[in-house]
Amino acid sequence: MAFGLFSLVEAIVLCVNAVCILNEERFLSKLPGWGGSHVHGFGEEPGVKTQIFHFIRSIKTVMKYPLIPVNIFIIFFKLIFG
Repeated sequence: MAFGLFSLVEAIVLCVNAVCILNEERFLSKLPGWGGSHVHGFGEEPGVKTQIFHFIRSIKTVMKYPLIPVNIFIIFFKLIFG
């Protein structure tokens, strides 16, 4: 089993899948700062934690439906070529 480009793509898809299935009510709401109630002032940059939370929400919003055909392709590719 060699490390190749397909293995790298597969690992990235698995990580994006893991982010997309996080449930906000059960898991993410328990993390401090997830609510997004903090309002930043003009010119004030958000912290690293807030940027990570926004990144997770954007991944969940944008990648939910494109991941379905990508996962199907990877499953068929693994079934055919082992």
